[in-house]
Amino acid sequence: MENRIFPEMKKHLGFGMMRLPMNGDNVDTEQVKRMVDLFLENGFNYFDTAHGYINGLSELAIKECLTKRHKREEFLLTDKLTGQYFKTEADIRPFFASQLEACGVDYFDFYLMHSQNANNFKHFKACRAYETAFELKKEGKIRHVGLSFHDKAAVLDQILTEYPDIEIVQIQFNYIDYEDDSVQSKKVYEVARKHNKPLLVMEPVKGGHLVNLPDEASELLKSMKNGSNASYAVRFAASFDGMEMVLSGMSNMEQMEDNISTMKEFKPFTESEFDAVRKVKEIYAKLNTIPCTGCRYCVEENHCPKDILISDMFSCMNKKQIFHSWNEDYYYEDVLTADHGKASDCISCGGCERVCPQHLPIRKLLKDVAAEFEKDA
Repeated sequence: MENRIFPEMKKHLGFGMMRLPMNGDNVDTEQVKRMVDLFLENGFNYFDTAHGYINGLSELAIKECLTKRHKREEFLLTDKLTGQYFKTEADIRPFFASQLEACGVDYFDFYLMHSQNANNFKHFKACRAYETAFELKKEGKIRHVGLSFHDKAAVLDQILTEYPDIEIVQIQFNYIDYEDDSVQSKKVYEVARKHNKPLLVMEPVKGGHLVNLPDEASELLKSMKNGSNASYAVRFAASFDGMEMVLSGMSNMEQMEDNISTMKEFKPFTESEFDAVRKVKEIYAKLNTIPCTGCRYCVEENHCPKDILISDMFSCMNKKQIFHSWNEDYYYEDVLTADHGKASDCISCGGCERVCPQHLPIRKLLKDVAAEFEKDA
């Protein structure tokens, strides 16, 4: 783990600024400032954002909580080029400039072609997005060009073959998805390594699912006496060769403190720990829950014309499946659908499915949610 491709990266935990603490509709900047300071004080320095995160608020929080308060050499900052924000090649540079301004920096350490899959890769190629990023690198406005990826391994192989100058690949990687046929974490990882690309990890805790485990799984990990549920998930991802950085979307100071204690002096997984998470995966598989990570791509940027809180509904459905609580029915009726669409309001436009990194059959799943929570409607 010490032979790093990017020695400027300190330690192996990155602050993913996608799920920041909130005060209503606004980022809780005072808490984020404390989290940023604690992160840096403990020797970590990698921050990750994208324009669409928290409906545009993440980049602004970067400026307010990080870049205005700390010297540029104290941190590394990654931002991303997202397909929905450009229609032509001419749109890319103005958008990029707006990101620099929003974040309060003159350059990005890493700039990723965001959420690449077979479909939007065509759009990026047609608009010469990769070529533009490499030009911006030559101009000193980007230090390293990479991509974040959500598709089958064969698609990543195609992209890295066509663009061998890509320097780093960000993938979804956790012990639940490792051998999953839809996410293909293991196969995608192997393709990146075949092309000698270092990796960044997103969703190591699978949107919180690997923290809030069923009792049987939690007790199993607790018996190992080596840390929290989250710590096992983060350390699992960091224990593979080539993993330069594991991102954690930390939402409060408690999560920050737990991750720091886990990764300040990183210890790779032991065989007994690999065996333990295999057993957790078996327990998890029996639950038949919806594998939504809560990224909220499906609801941000007006992807749902009926204003259905899709990921929140899936979380509600999963909690009812695991905990069998009547409280979830109340939450669905009085919180999720009080000022938003019901699951049954879905018009099957497919906008959500086109942007879902997990490739979930959202329209079908919303029918399942409606059947569970709208029985008496």
